[in-house]
Amino acid sequence: MSEQVIQGLEPKILWQRFYEISRVPRPSKKEGKILEHIKNLCKQLNADCKQDKVGNILISVPATKGFEKSKTVVLQGHVDMVCEKNKVVKHDFDNDPIILKREDGWIAAEGTTLGSDNGIGVAAALAVITDKEIIHGPVEILLTIDEETGLTGANNLEPGFISGKILLNLDSEEDGTFYIGCAGGVDTAGIFQIEYEDTKSGTEAFELTVTGLKGGHSGSEINTGKANAIKLLARAINELDEIEFDLASISGGSKRNAIPREAEAMLLMNQSSFSKAEKILKNFQQDLSNEFKSSDGGVKIELKKSSDLPKKTFTKSFKDNVVKTLLALPHGVIEMSQDIEDLVETSTNLATIVFENNTLIVGTSQRSSVQSAKKYIAESVASVFRLANAEVEHTDGYPGWKPNMDSGILKLSERVYKKLFNSKPEIKAIHAGLECGLLGDKNPGLDMISFGPTIIGAHSPDEKVEIETVKKFYELLKGILKEVAEA
Repeated sequence: MSEQVIQGLEPKILWQRFYEISRVPRPSKKEGKILEHIKNLCKQLNADCKQDKVGNILISVPATKGFEKSKTVVLQGHVDMVCEKNKVVKHDFDNDPIILKREDGWIAAEGTTLGSDNGIGVAAALAVITDKEIIHGPVEILLTIDEETGLTGANNLEPGFISGKILLNLDSEEDGTFYIGCAGGVDTAGIFQIEYEDTKSGTEAFELTVTGLKGGHSGSEINTGKANAIKLLARAINELDEIEFDLASISGGSKRNAIPREAEAMLLMNQSSFSKAEKILKNFQQDLSNEFKSSDGGVKIELKKSSDLPKKTFTKSFKDNVVKTLLALPHGVIEMSQDIEDLVETSTNLATIVFENNTLIVGTSQRSSVQSAKKYIAESVASVFRLANAEVEHTDGYPGWKPNMDSGILKLSERVYKKLFNSKPEIKAIHAGLECGLLGDKNPGLDMISFGPTIIGAHSPDEKVEIETVKKFYELLKGILKEVAEA
């Protein structure tokens, strides 16, 4: 059924490549199947392909006849995707294909993330291999792994793996825009040693859930006012402070770079407390519906009886410590840029809560286009964890990408855009982690821009890509390659 969805769409070869990619599971850190698919495709197309130790692939595409001495252009994207689904949807991201659907000029997926981030960019690059209508010089297609959960591929790229000095990153999500800068980031985790006590007699188990939220990208959508399911769950538990109950588990979110859409906790209480809790939570849901009416009005707070009665619950002191920590942790925009209008400079995302071997791990991620500000907000988050007696772990992080308004490829691309579409593109920096920061750090002198079609709802099951802008995106890519070749 999915293949029928792309019938008649242009450019045909790009959509065919995207469909093929969508059939292959490609979760972050589990890219083996998609890497094999790409290598097999290269064999079929007689395209020269090599792979480095971490898994990144480089495909060399010979120049159009007569343009062999033109500058080499690197087309770059990542092969992994964020794997999110609605709770009611049955989907195994390790084995099942993404089911595509077309609606009102957009391509989306059936209850899961679509993978247009960065599947459309990868498909466009692969389309170049066989598109005989393009005039281009030597092209290198760099496809990296694990962009979504740590930029592992770009961070471990071998020196000299690419030779081109012009790089087109195909991983942006706004038609008509060239991105020339991005935020750097770091993850900060708080690790709690769980303190248990035996379940009290006479209590029953109830599952408290927060659902119905939109979620979204914790970089590009952090300023949209979307609700954070973990924050709302902590607030809901805090609302119940006047009644007697125990907490046996708490979890939420699934990805470090996604605003959490769902969260849940197991509460133990007697029937009398349950009746009071229902009334409190009903009123609380009304408050939240009003609070997030414009940005995230679908929030649902539910308390339902569970047949699973745990043998142990958190001690009261540990329960209070965890809930108060979740309430205290900052989330959202910390500072707007003083140099670029409407650009978020610094933010933090309360992303996940998971259990591992009697520990409770709270995951957060911080972003900033200013290195000192990134360090500051990461330490602010760490300080909350330390005050709660949690162990703190930071990742190594990744660098930002400083804008260069004098970029040669930027000026060339602006000319191409005006010629093709008779209008001026927007020039922006983005509050998200593009691989350009790492690639530029490892390849001094690399001249880069990033662009793509319109994608909304990335990192959530609401993800969709606008069909008309995909065609425009590919025309722009072809135009830039032609202009570089003929320069």
